Amino acid sequence: MTIKDRLKKILVEELNLEGIAPEEIREDQPLFGEGLGLDSLDAVELVVRVQKHFGVEIKDMDEGRAAFQSIDALAAFIEQRQAA
Repeated sequence: MTIKDRLKKILVEELNLEGIAPEEIREDQPLFGEGLGLDSLDAVELVVRVQKHFGVEIKDMDEGRAAFQSIDALAAFIEQRQAA
């Protein structure tokens, strides 16, 4: 399973996104606002999940804002941190 597929599964199953399947999430779809509709509480939970599942820490809001743009952006952030 790719990082992107794992992220989609985590979003749906662990953030309890109802009425959407992991395969329905576009990789370029915004995670917040008009996209998937995540909110600030989801952002905190997502930080915890990324650390738990990928061993990657998101240290501040600036990092989070950039990483949480989309599945594509978050996967790239994780890959970059894991390679370092």
